[in-house]
Amino acid sequence: MSGMFCRHNRMTSKCAICSREIEDQLRTKSPVRHVHVRKPGATSTPRSARSTSGTGTTKANPKRVVTRQLQRAADDGYRNPLVPGLKATADAERLAGALTQAEIRLHPPGPYPIIAEEPDLEQATWLAFLLALAPELRELIEETRPRWEDADLDALPEAKARTATAYRAWVARAGSQAEAFTGEASWTPERRFERVFERIALPGFTRAGRYGLLTTLGAAGRYPFTANSVQFVEDDATVLAAKRALVSGDRMLLERRAKDFAEAADLPIAALDRGFAVWGTPGEHVDLTVDPAPGVAAALRIG
Repeated sequence: MSGMFCRHNRMTSKCAICSREIEDQLRTKSPVRHVHVRKPGATSTPRSARSTSGTGTTKANPKRVVTRQLQRAADDGYRNPLVPGLKATADAERLAGALTQAEIRLHPPGPYPIIAEEPDLEQATWLAFLLALAPELRELIEETRPRWEDADLDALPEAKARTATAYRAWVARAGSQAEAFTGEASWTPERRFERVFERIALPGFTRAGRYGLLTTLGAAGRYPFTANSVQFVEDDATVLAAKRALVSGDRMLLERRAKDFAEAADLPIAALDRGFAVWGTPGEHVDLTVDPAPGVAAALRIG
């Protein structure tokens, strides 16, 4: 009967410490079973064709928690000091394609030709803001072309309508959109980008939205804007992808490594904003049939 009592002078089954120790011992002695279930007719996916996306996701049900790891390309020995986080040629090729596509969007007239075509600067600026705020509504915005003077925000979701209201209040303080975005006449294009980027940090207006707005207006030739950094100010798709590729969580170091990479790839720094985001986002299309820009291919050592 003495075996029923533990070292704490309690019945073993009722001792919180000893009963847990016994349970752990039994668990370690149990064989680990790996069960793989394949649906009828299913075929395996080659490692080289798997997604090059990032971190895992977790799904819960009443009985268990399942963690699904998003697959990255297999490590094939690829190494590059400019992008130390890349370990596979497939990842480098996808990044090259994403950056090339992003750089093309910076050419005139930019990603939204209507911004360059609109004769009225105030109206062009307003459309650019709406497209940056709600890119998912592009077709509706381009079709209806809401007028700046109408102040009609009915087509926007409630949260984005609040952001648009804050934007209009910011413009009112400056006098006009042209004055708000131009700032001081003595500013360089780089300084103007930086200052306006800071000033339009409005509620609900993300880093990506603000950055996209300024690059769109610059590409359309509406204002003299030139980005001098990626502005790693919040953990969005661009920043998370940059952390993975450039292997740093320090924002100042990320900016330095991003500039080094952009210089080596002969890219405007603004191309890294969308390029990294597309590269690191599962499901985002990258056309790998198009040759990457020569500087990008050389920097990534592909092709």
